[in-house]
Amino acid sequence: MQRRSFIKNAALGATASLGAIAAPALAQSTPTINWRLASSFPKSLDTIFGGSERMCKRISELTGGKFNIRAFPGGEIVPPFEVMGAVQNGTVEMAHTVSQYFSGVDSAFTFDSGLPFGLNSRQQTAWFEKGGGKELLREFFKEYGIINFMGGNTGTQMGGFFRKEINTVADINGLKFRIGGMAGRIFEKLGAVPQQIPAGDVYSALEKGTIDAAEFVGPFDDEKLGFNKVAPYYYAPGWWDAGPQESFYVGIKAWDQLPKEYQAALETATYETHVQIQAQYDAANPAALARILKNGGQLRWFSKEIMEECYKLSNELFLTEAERNPRFKKILDPWLRFRDDSNQWFSVAEGPMQNFLASVK
Repeated sequence: MQRRSFIKNAALGATASLGAIAAPALAQSTPTINWRLASSFPKSLDTIFGGSERMCKRISELTGGKFNIRAFPGGEIVPPFEVMGAVQNGTVEMAHTVSQYFSGVDSAFTFDSGLPFGLNSRQQTAWFEKGGGKELLREFFKEYGIINFMGGNTGTQMGGFFRKEINTVADINGLKFRIGGMAGRIFEKLGAVPQQIPAGDVYSALEKGTIDAAEFVGPFDDEKLGFNKVAPYYYAPGWWDAGPQESFYVGIKAWDQLPKEYQAALETATYETHVQIQAQYDAANPAALARILKNGGQLRWFSKEIMEECYKLSNELFLTEAERNPRFKKILDPWLRFRDDSNQWFSVAEGPMQNFLASVK
C-alpha cells in the first residue's frame, strides 16, 4: 500500500515538475510580438483598409493573441505614398499598398499590381501563385529589403469620373487627370497632365476644378469618396487596371525574426484577405453603380480610337522600359508569354460565356 502511494505521489510530482518546465518553454517558443502596419488607404475605404484590419485580427486569432498587428490609415504614421520607405527603414514592420505607386522608383514594381492592358484579377492571381510571378517578384523585392504578399484585388477598375466628355484622342490634350504610374505616362503622351493625389484629397481637387478627371477604383469606393457629385461622366474600362492587385509589404529583417508559426499565420491571413477583398468588391459594385446612375451619373465608354491608341502606346512603353531597365525586362518577357496564353484560353470559354450572358435578359 505504501509502495503504491509512493509511486502515485512520485508520478504526481514528476507531472508537476514537467508542467513547471513546459509552461515557460512554451511561452518562450511563442513570444508576444506587436507590429504596426501603415496603409496607403484612408479609413473611409472599408473594403481595402478594412481588409488590413481583418487581416490583423485574423493573425491574432491564429496565434492565440500572441502576434498582434495594428493597422494605421494613410497619413497617420507616414503619407500614403511613403509606406514602402517606412517598411524599408523600420519605421513600421508592414504596409498595405499598391506597388504601382512606386513605379517612379523602379518600373518593375508595376508587375506586382498590374500593367496597362494586363492581366485580369484571376489571371494576376494565377500568374503570381502558379505562373512564376511570385518567384520573380520576390527576387526583385529582396533588393529593396521587402517580402511581398498578395493583399487583395479590385477586379477591372473603372476609367474614372470626368467633368467633360472624352470622345477622341484630341479631347485628352490638356486634361488634368488624377492618375499615376505607367497609365499617367501614356496619358501624358496624349497631352494630358497626370497628377498623383492621395484618395482623401481627390474630391476637393475635382470640386475646385484643380483637376478635370480622377480615377480611383470602382463604383463602391468611388461612391464613398463622392466623385460622382462633382464630375458627372463615369468612364469605362480602366484599361490600365485590368486586375490591379494590392500588396502587403513586410520588412525582410522583421520577417526573419518571426517564429515559423507566426510566419505561417501571416501567410494564411494575407491570402484570406486577398480572396475576401475581391469577393467584397464583386458583391458590392453592382448596387453601387446603380446608385451612382440613379443619382445623375452618366456612364460612358472610352472610344475605340482612344483604346487602340492607348494600347499602341502601352506596348511601346513596355519596350522602352525593357531597354532601359534590365529588372523590368527580366519580368516582362515571361509575363507577356503568360498573358498571351491566358488570354487565348479565356477567349475560348470565359469571354464568349460572359458576352452571351450580357446580351440576354
